[in-house]
Amino acid sequence: MTTPELAARHTALLEVDADANRQLTTLDGWRRFIDRSPAPPVLLSPGDLKQLSPTGRDLYDDDRLGHHARMLTVATSFVEKTVICGRRLVLLNRHAISARRGLMVSGLPGTGKTSAITQLGRSHELLDRARHPNIADRIPVLYITVPPAATARMVAAEFARFLGLPVRGRSNMTDIIEAVVGVCTDTRTGLVLVDEIHNVSQVTRAGGEVSDTLKYFSERIPATFVYAGIGLETSELLAGTRGAQIAGRFTLVPTRPFPYGDEWKRLVATLEETLLLHEHPPGSLVKMDRYLHNRADGMIGALSHAIRGAAIDAILNGTERVTKEAIDAIPLDHAAETATTSPSKKTARR
Repeated sequence: MTTPELAARHTALLEVDADANRQLTTLDGWRRFIDRSPAPPVLLSPGDLKQLSPTGRDLYDDDRLGHHARMLTVATSFVEKTVICGRRLVLLNRHAISARRGLMVSGLPGTGKTSAITQLGRSHELLDRARHPNIADRIPVLYITVPPAATARMVAAEFARFLGLPVRGRSNMTDIIEAVVGVCTDTRTGLVLVDEIHNVSQVTRAGGEVSDTLKYFSERIPATFVYAGIGLETSELLAGTRGAQIAGRFTLVPTRPFPYGDEWKRLVATLEETLLLHEHPPGSLVKMDRYLHNRADGMIGALSHAIRGAAIDAILNGTERVTKEAIDAIPLDHAAETATTSPSKKTARR
C-alpha cells in the first residue's frame, strides 16, 4: 500500500471517527451509528512495512491505533438474550392498544447494558429499513439518556432533541410532548430506548414526575419502551405505586459479571482476533484467560479496556505484542481494581 493510499485511508478513518463522536442521543448520530461499520486496517507484511516512508508508517500506525480505540461489540449471551426478548416484546406489542409491555435491562457498570440495548435498536432499525427502504419517512428507534437530577421537562426535551425538534425556554411541557408524540406517530417509531434510568427516583417529587412523563409517552407513542440502568431490581425506580406499575409491565433482563468458563474463553479469543500487532503470538491471550478473568473481575467492559489499552501501548512503544505485564500496567476502573486486589482475588491469581 503506497503512502498516498494510506493517507486517503487515514482521511476516511478520521471522518469515520468524527462521525463516531456524534452522540447516539441525536437522530443524526444514531443513524451514523447504524450506517457506519468501518473495516479494520490491513495488517501489512514485513516486506510491505519496510517499504513505507516515515510519514506512511505514522499514518499506518495511527490507523491501527484508531482501530484498537474503537469499542468492539461482542455477541455475548446477554446481548443475544436482550435482542431476542426485545424483539419478542415488539411483536407482542404490535397490535396492542394499551398496556404495552416493556423491557428493563439491569446490571453493574461495565457489564454491557448499553451495548445490549443499542444492538437491539440496531437490529430493529435494520429490519425496519429492509421492509421500508425510504428511511426519510421513518424513525424506527428513539434513544435517550436520563440526565442526573432530571426533571420531567428535561426528559421531554431529550425526546425532542433526538428528533431535532426545537425546545425554547418558553416552550411548555404540553407543547413539547404533543410535538414529540406527533413526530413519533407519523414516523412509525416502534422502539424507545431509555438509558441511565437509575437516575429516576420514585421517592422524590421530580423523579415521580419523570416517571409519569415516561409512562405518558409510552401510552401515547405506539412503541415498545426499553429501560437500562444500574441495579434496577433494588433501585428507587421500582419504589411505591409508580414503581409497582413499572414492575408489573416490564420484563427484567439482568446482567452480571461473566463466570470463568467457555463463554469467557470465547470472549478473550474474539477480542484477541481483533488485534493488529506484528509481534503478537496468536493464542497467547487465550492461554491467559483465567488471569484475565481475575484481572477484569469477569467484566466485559474491563476486559475490553485492558486488552485494547495494552494493544495501543504496544504500538506506541514498538513492542507490537500484548503481554501479561502490559495488561497489568493498564489502569482499570476502580471496581475492577478493588476486586483484583482483594485477598480472595490475590489467592486466585497465585
